[in-house]
Amino acid sequence: MKLLDKEQAKRIADKVMALSKADECRVSISGARKGNVRYARNSVSTAGLIEDTQLTVAVAFGKKQGTASVNEFDDKSLEKAVRRAEEVARLAPENPEFMPAIGQQAYKPSQTFNQNADAFDPAYRAEVAFQSIDAARKKGLVAAGFFSDHVGFECIANSNGVFGYQELASLNFTVTTRTEDGRGSGWVTRSAYDPKQFDARAASEVAIEKALRSVEAKAIEPGRYTVVLEPAASSDMLNFMFNAFDARQADEGRSFLAKKGGGNRLGDKLFDEKVNVWADPWDANAPVLPWEQQSMMARQRKDLIRNGTVAGLDVDRYWAQKTGQTATADPGNIIMAGGTKSTEELIADTKKGILVTRTWYIRMVDPQSVLLTGLTRDGTFYIENGKIKYPIKNFRFNESPVVMLNNIDELGKPMLIGDANARFKMMIPAMRVRDFNFTSLSDAV
Repeated sequence: MKLLDKEQAKRIADKVMALSKADECRVSISGARKGNVRYARNSVSTAGLIEDTQLTVAVAFGKKQGTASVNEFDDKSLEKAVRRAEEVARLAPENPEFMPAIGQQAYKPSQTFNQNADAFDPAYRAEVAFQSIDAARKKGLVAAGFFSDHVGFECIANSNGVFGYQELASLNFTVTTRTEDGRGSGWVTRSAYDPKQFDARAASEVAIEKALRSVEAKAIEPGRYTVVLEPAASSDMLNFMFNAFDARQADEGRSFLAKKGGGNRLGDKLFDEKVNVWADPWDANAPVLPWEQQSMMARQRKDLIRNGTVAGLDVDRYWAQKTGQTATADPGNIIMAGGTKSTEELIADTKKGILVTRTWYIRMVDPQSVLLTGLTRDGTFYIENGKIKYPIKNFRFNESPVVMLNNIDELGKPMLIGDANARFKMMIPAMRVRDFNFTSLSDAV
């Protein structure tokens, strides 16, 4: 079915809530038109378009909850979904952490939709693939990439009068470019809300340059090095850390923010003073929905790290009630302050170091310190006297983003990172970091 506008979505949500005989009812409706094109070895392999609209109804009798979903919106299907949710609720055990439906919220709209999203169509996707493949072919390279676009809406409502509706649009692009013999590899990712702000050829040229420059990589000894981390290289590591910015995890001793003897480290200085991080649903570069999806709580701008000090943690409604803290919605985005320099300018100011394009296959070693292990990939280079001297073999690293953010020399320009696997939309700067711990060599390119 076609995507619902605000009036249509509200009419359906109201109808569902009127059908319910439960103590409370919550409704979530989401619709999306998702297009994609995938290519490998300089040829398109798949292309597709998925359109779907789904409604989820959650009801409660006391502390007994039930949920049902449906993607048909005729009266019979809607009533069937409500009755199914009620049936499940009656059979379910009581939830000891149940929280009643939230009261009315004021949702200030955020700019998650761009009118230029009308450009997303098969011809646009084909042109993205052509521009990337053509750029690689002209240099005798092989490209493999994936482009996806998303246009949709989200709607929430509950029996206490909550209602929110917002449209969304975004794109994500990644490409790996390699030499024919596989000895050189480059990679790039780009995310945007506006298709006019995305240039597939220009993005692909970044991966092409790295593929050409990474041939004949030299092995150097593992150890601690100054590194220049591109935003995509550090974002996956930082995502692990920010997932731990949760009061309950800390209070229960399950994260690096746990304080010995109990409680959390809110107010403690744990990072370099250059580190400032906040969440803001209305940020012009990384807007997100102005509500938390699960609780329907309105989001607010909030500081997470201020001048190196832990300034804010997520506190869900149950934990807030149990501990007497103030409940907060999850952030939705993470914005880290940076500087004005490009990655190239950070390199130019580096006497000796290593440029890391990408980190990959990251796994948690120790949650108490956020110690991570992973690999560099697709373009790792030795820097000397402000210039890339030669390509080097990839490394395995053992490093904590907490330690990393204590060893910052300089921050560059932030960049939007919209990886679908990440919890947050992120604006992360390039950064130069001291004493990054490389533990062994890797034969991967």
